[in-house]
Amino acid sequence: MASPHVLLLGGSGKIAQLLTPMLLQRSWSVTSMIRNPEQVAGLEKLGEGQKGKLNVLVRSVEDVKSEDQAKTILDEVKPSYVVWSAGAGGKGPPERTFAVDRDAATYFIRASAATPSITKFVMISFLGSRRADAPWWTEDMKQQQQQMKVSPLARYYEAKVAADQVLYEAGKQRGPDFATICLRPGTLGDTPVGKVSLGKTDKYGGVKASRASVAHLTALLLERPDVKSCWLDMLDGDEDPAAAVDRCVKDSVDCAVGEPFY
Repeated sequence: MASPHVLLLGGSGKIAQLLTPMLLQRSWSVTSMIRNPEQVAGLEKLGEGQKGKLNVLVRSVEDVKSEDQAKTILDEVKPSYVVWSAGAGGKGPPERTFAVDRDAATYFIRASAATPSITKFVMISFLGSRRADAPWWTEDMKQQQQQMKVSPLARYYEAKVAADQVLYEAGKQRGPDFATICLRPGTLGDTPVGKVSLGKTDKYGGVKASRASVAHLTALLLERPDVKSCWLDMLDGDEDPAAAVDRCVKDSVDCAVGEPFY
């Protein structure tokens, strides 16, 4: 069986740059798609001395305006798995946030679902990307969620909840041969890989999630042949990452519980 080939959308981001060598160490191939050609040389260094092959593709997700355009990129790259780590991050006008975090993400999700050779899609989202409060949330967590909806990140929230719903529905429509995984960290920090809280977390604002741990969990989830479509909330915690992934996969943990489309 050939080694997996991962298309990493938003390859110049911090999480993506941490994830790239983790995948290459597994002898996998990675195509890292970025917008700025000036970043090519720096990203290519991530592939030096690695077991797998790294290709840097200069294309902007912001320029993808249809499912057909996304499909053209997928047909060119021919990935086994797709990871969405791109995003406007709420920067710039609202139109840009919607164009990237909602529309382009949606086009790549649907194009991937329509491509039988693609069997996994990981979306890096965020803990508060929910239309409805989670059943296990405390009153304090619910209040923090309401505040976020009217904060400067409100447009980002609107874009992400829309894309996350499309991902969930695409996984259900395609079936068990297409695992759609929404990894949902809390406030991101730059600490090394460490222990985690994965699944139905009982904390919200002010709790960090290591970017390195997000990348590590993404790699662990991608290499699981038995992973199913799911949402997994994530924070720094006290469980070994591999053990946390094993538990969530074996127990079919899905934090989409409570959403209207669940």
